[in-house]
Amino acid sequence: MKVRALRFVPAQLRNRYGVAVLVLFAWIAFFDEYDLWTTFKLRRQLAHMKREQTWYQEQIGVTRQHLHQLTSDKQLLEKFARERYLMKRDNEEIFVLVPEQ
Repeated sequence: MKVRALRFVPAQLRNRYGVAVLVLFAWIAFFDEYDLWTTFKLRRQLAHMKREQTWYQEQIGVTRQHLHQLTSDKQLLEKFARERYLMKRDNEEIFVLVPEQ
């Protein structure tokens, strides 16, 4: 009777090593701390962070370029200070126009 029941079980699972390998694979795939789903999510997050790193490096390059321009050109530095920090000369007045919403 026992022989007939084992006829439908694959040969790899008839011995204890095959069962052990199957259990180990199931444990790693579904129950481990870094199972397949967690690994997939972490890889996706890593790819997103690499894209962000590239974007930030480009922004750092642009900012360094602007800083170099500001430190080398006095007229551009004065324009930047007037627009950004509302600085003025002694004999000037500044009017700030704020649009209504």
